[in-house]
Amino acid sequence: MKLKPLAVVGIVAGLAALPLSAPLAASAATSLDGVWQMDGYSTIVAIDNGKANLYSTTSISCTPAGEYTQNGDRFTAEEQQAFTVRGRRDRAVMHVEGNVGDKHLRRLAKLPKLCTVPGATGPLAVFDQFWTTYAENYPFFRAKGIDWNKVRATYRPLVTPDMSDDALFALLSKMIKPLGDAHTAIRTPDGKLFAGVRPGTTLPTEELEAKLRPYIESTALKGVQFTSYANDRIGYADLPGRIGYLRIIAFLGYGNVPDYNAERATLNATLDQILTKQRTSGPAKLRGLIVDLRINGGGSDQLALDLASRLTSKPFFAYAKRARNNPTDASAFTAPQPLFVQPSERTKYTGPIAMLTGGSQMSAGETFTQAMINRVPRPIRIGENTQGVFSDTLQRTLPNGWEYILPNEEFRTRDWKTFDGPGIPPDIHTPVFTAAEINGQRDSAFATALKVLVR
Repeated sequence: MKLKPLAVVGIVAGLAALPLSAPLAASAATSLDGVWQMDGYSTIVAIDNGKANLYSTTSISCTPAGEYTQNGDRFTAEEQQAFTVRGRRDRAVMHVEGNVGDKHLRRLAKLPKLCTVPGATGPLAVFDQFWTTYAENYPFFRAKGIDWNKVRATYRPLVTPDMSDDALFALLSKMIKPLGDAHTAIRTPDGKLFAGVRPGTTLPTEELEAKLRPYIESTALKGVQFTSYANDRIGYADLPGRIGYLRIIAFLGYGNVPDYNAERATLNATLDQILTKQRTSGPAKLRGLIVDLRINGGGSDQLALDLASRLTSKPFFAYAKRARNNPTDASAFTAPQPLFVQPSERTKYTGPIAMLTGGSQMSAGETFTQAMINRVPRPIRIGENTQGVFSDTLQRTLPNGWEYILPNEEFRTRDWKTFDGPGIPPDIHTPVFTAAEINGQRDSAFATALKVLVR
């Protein structure tokens, strides 16, 4: 599941789709109680007496990953996205609210032994669990030209029983840095953080937003200050010539509680104020809409599709999602789940769109752009390649209490293309937030978007 950010607007892990088959229904005769293995995701869900305990697993470890309280088929925990489980006999379907797609479960006879005994501790145990989690779940070693077995052979001999925390943290960071993957990170309880990033790009952070918002308002908008909504995550301004400017810096954090239903209500209320009848229909409707995603730290993939549903009058294919599903075979995946955008029943904008993209756009900010490729009329992408990370992330905890994340999914296009790594390319290349642009008080991507929409 896409989880809470590790770096402000930046590293977030991706939060309904049309199922491949009819959902399974829980009944009084078929209890959900029992132990369930999730296909892909290396997770066990143990349900008993109104509680669901999650465990993160590898072939050498089993780590408690949270306890949820059951209310019917819905499970909740403080500061976590709720999920539902529906099933019968030996199969069940789990849906995390705010995620796209479902997770499929199969019943186990009992909790694996690794989950019932204390795990190994010490620097070597930390290293082994960290390396193994990546070895069994990360899908992109081949695409990135990384020999993960060689990484183990290089770094494991350097781990000693008396190794300091600083040295171990530096070693683990050095192992994953060459991946150049913004969905990889390590964080200690005292706040030390290493976060991957594609070379030549900058992660979206509050500091970057504070620097670039006034630049955008003064340069692109000619001094017009856009109206902020949803906890400053969404901005809008009307521009001359009936052009709208919609800026979205995250698909999460619209309120103070990480709850998809509350976030969706805020998003829809915000879009009701922006996509008014006057702007979407009649003689005064917008001639075009600029959607600015150049700083977008991601969040909920479903919220991104909820936005897409307000930008179309016809359903369209968004993408297919699948997860790595074999610890020893990086080419084995779960069955792909096709996801679609369905038009909202609320007011919608269906005209031309120019979409501003860049390297500080990641995760759900990218899955939104990927979904919109199939919209008619298709948005024209202007700027630079996106960051190149689409997967939800697995959030894990090491024996010493450090948290780490990694991706395990692919988001595929209708013609089976993936943009993981290089990101989604623009249709029209322009510089984005370069020193030359900022010092020269230019915004070439925005200026190009205006030309595209008014021609």
